Amino acid sequence: MEAQTNVTKQISPFSVSFLIPGMQIGVGVLGFERIIAKEAGQDAWISVLISGLIINILLWMCYKILGRGPQTLDLVAVHQDLFGKWAGNAFNIVFILYFILISVIIIRTYLEVIQVWMFPSVNIPLLLTIILILVYSFVTGGFRVITGFCMIGLMIGLPLMLLKYFPLKQAHFYNLTPVLDHSFLDIMKACKSMTLNYLGFELLLVYYPFIKKRERSQKWAHLGALYTTFLYLISILVSLAYYHQDQLKDVIWATLTLWKIVDLPFIERFEYIGISMWLFMVIPNACLGVWAASRCAKRVFGFRQKKMLVIILMVILVSCIFLDNRNKIDLLNTYISRMGFYMMYLYLPLLFLWQLIVYKVRDHKP
Repeated sequence: MEAQTNVTKQISPFSVSFLIPGMQIGVGVLGFERIIAKEAGQDAWISVLISGLIINILLWMCYKILGRGPQTLDLVAVHQDLFGKWAGNAFNIVFILYFILISVIIIRTYLEVIQVWMFPSVNIPLLLTIILILVYSFVTGGFRVITGFCMIGLMIGLPLMLLKYFPLKQAHFYNLTPVLDHSFLDIMKACKSMTLNYLGFELLLVYYPFIKKRERSQKWAHLGALYTTFLYLISILVSLAYYHQDQLKDVIWATLTLWKIVDLPFIERFEYIGISMWLFMVIPNACLGVWAASRCAKRVFGFRQKKMLVIILMVILVSCIFLDNRNKIDLLNTYISRMGFYMMYLYLPLLFLWQLIVYKVRDHKP
């Protein structure tokens, strides 16, 4: 089934360079260093580079999957085309749940940061409701509005990354040596641990029909993924240089802790400002995930997208309230990371190969 979109709702190919990092850069960047340092120590930065390379290969596969069909395809159409209506929609429902879970963990993890670092007694249901109202308003505004907000979020978030200059003044670069001291297996384990931070590029499979001159957007998608890789690389290098790796393994929010040493004459606790500004990175994450889930649900079940959007937001509200302690949040993080790992590194290549086989067989039919 072809995925048609009105030209007035489409975005330029260049905008894809904001959508890819707009989904990948979120709360994960505030504390991913500890997770991969546990596996690869001072060689963790190599895992970031390898993960970035793999993501670009998977992006290339996504474009091949979407561009092979004679019609304008999206994820729903690809599944229905390759597996039939019923089996295809079963796969689509799995992805809808996957997009919802990503949105849940993005929002709940950010609320946890606020709770731990700023306001321990904050009313989580109230703050959650406010965030979901914001998400609703942006998603109902349409995909172009979400894209514009991704651009704004990245522009606001970029100056925060320049604050890496302050810990660099006290960095010890010999912490990065010896290079390649860990085994290839350890480095690849760290790559697996990076999965949750790179999730989101696969949303291209949903918003592909909303791109004008789609074939021209591929280079911008790769540039967006490279920007994400560069940002994560800078973050892990600075953290490794500032902390000893034994220290880093015990620092839950490495980037947030580094913000505490920012010395500005007019701000005493900069991490409060940083966490508040980071909301402009988190909301686009949530908007893209919720939009993708509601878009796929509309295509699968045939209901209006606004109706599906309300249902999805209610599911997110209940789920986030249920995640009322650190152990539950960590457990969901682990499950989503594993799920994302199988989705990215196993399912996408298999879908790529299966589509190739199916189209080859169809072409050779008399």
